[in-house]
Amino acid sequence: MNQPHPLVAMIHAVPAAHRIAHEAFTREFPQATVWNVLDDRLLDDARAAGGLTDALRRRMLRLIAHVMDSGAQALLLTCSSYGEVVDTARVLWDVPVLKSDESMFKAALLSPYRRIAVVASTPPAVPAAAAQLEALVPAVRPGRPLDIVTVLSQEAAEAADSEAAARHLADALHAAGGADVDAVLLAQYSLTPAGDALAALLGVPVWDGAGAAARELRGLLITEEHTTVAP
Repeated sequence: MNQPHPLVAMIHAVPAAHRIAHEAFTREFPQATVWNVLDDRLLDDARAAGGLTDALRRRMLRLIAHVMDSGAQALLLTCSSYGEVVDTARVLWDVPVLKSDESMFKAALLSPYRRIAVVASTPPAVPAAAAQLEALVPAVRPGRPLDIVTVLSQEAAEAADSEAAARHLADALHAAGGADVDAVLLAQYSLTPAGDALAALLGVPVWDGAGAAARELRGLLITEEHTTVAP
């Protein structure tokens, strides 16, 4: 597949993800024509139900069908809570469909890093991200050891600005014994604005999911390039 301006659909559960993902594609994949679809009740309804229900899965699949039937040549789900629906979508549609942080995880696992931190500011994001990362290890880097440090800083979610959020995340990482990690992965798109400040504080690369997804889709839809280059 090689189109000059491929139509890439993104389905968001929070408005902030819309802005952050759009900025990442403008920077990393400017050739794409981006189509943003927002259902800002997806997360609240999942929380109220105690997790994904069959009705919520069908609802996401209807949103996916809408963009696919309208010509989307690729899809990114920016909400990690609905990542499992991607597996079903890949069976139903023959175009690239990415989970929110999948590209970031794969690229980080292909790197020489031996110790990686996964940081988040909301409790559900931590186990979801760690489980997805660990599930990819056997396929992406078999036989290569990896130490994963998970970090939660709810203070980062309430920070006044990105610099303050970065300080909270750095403090939480040090408290968790992760001062010597080789890289940090941001488990939420909402933390992306704090990435540069966090990298400066820690002195290691900080990866974000939106940028990694844009680079992978650029490679799939425009060229044969691989997207394992560090951010």
